[in-house]
Amino acid sequence: MSISPRYLTGDGAALKEFLDKFDVFLFDCDGVLWSGDHVFPGTVETLQMLRSKGKQVVFVTNNSTKSRADYKKKLENLGIPSSTEEIFSSSYSSAIYISRILQLPENKRKVFALGETGIEQELRSENVPFIGGTDQAFRRDVTPEDYKLIAAGDPSVLDPEVGVVLVGLDFHLNYLKLALAYHYIRRGAVFLATNIDSTLPNSGSFFPGAGSMSAPLIMMLGKEPVSLGKPNQAMMDAIEGKFKFDRSRACMVGDRCNTDIRFGQEGKLGGTLAVLTGVNTKEDFVDGPVKPLAYVDKLADLLGTS
Repeated sequence: MSISPRYLTGDGAALKEFLDKFDVFLFDCDGVLWSGDHVFPGTVETLQMLRSKGKQVVFVTNNSTKSRADYKKKLENLGIPSSTEEIFSSSYSSAIYISRILQLPENKRKVFALGETGIEQELRSENVPFIGGTDQAFRRDVTPEDYKLIAAGDPSVLDPEVGVVLVGLDFHLNYLKLALAYHYIRRGAVFLATNIDSTLPNSGSFFPGAGSMSAPLIMMLGKEPVSLGKPNQAMMDAIEGKFKFDRSRACMVGDRCNTDIRFGQEGKLGGTLAVLTGVNTKEDFVDGPVKPLAYVDKLADLLGTS
């Protein structure tokens, strides 16, 4: 039987004991540091406190719509100093996987991307050729002629150099994009997802996440994509490779059981800390199958050390 997570809010001694166990803190962003464009009170001060104690801070996000450079700007606009090197997004993780791990044939190295500019920027950073993304040519209704050309495998609509379909959060998802992605994968393209989050927290509510973009393809194909965001350990390996830290002295901080907390547990980190400002509730963390080591009401509660 798994041990119930420890509730730390309001217990200064327990908070200090917890923080002293770790040198590195990996932070999810949406639902932990902010919701939408609203930074949670005390977030800036909490991160400043951790840095002042010599803790390494890394921002680990499954949101693929922004690149690392975009996230750096957002963090700074919210009053959170950061460097690009401290940020790991699922779009960056995906670009690294495609460029450095996948052994694609020379004539099949192009990516068909379902997603926003964050994916495009990170693919460019790794010199990965791509089509789709924010290209307006794909933001239209499907036509009777499209059906004929796609079914025939016509190179005017199905680029023969596409060897990967990468699915992220796409605010302009449509039938044409799904049809093309489906046929690329049926013809042998590798099926990848930046992440499989079912929902996205924003403005105090929830909206379709990147996993919702992959769901129609999963239904059509009868198979799951390889996910390059949390909880996939390819991202953890990349983070560890970058910072060379001791996993036993690292803690994952998040608001989701099935991504953040699972990410830290499967990565064999020394600890996991849940906050109640995002997706999952206290009941999820205490009674669910994936339990953090500890939890607090909100991140700023870490300021209450004795």
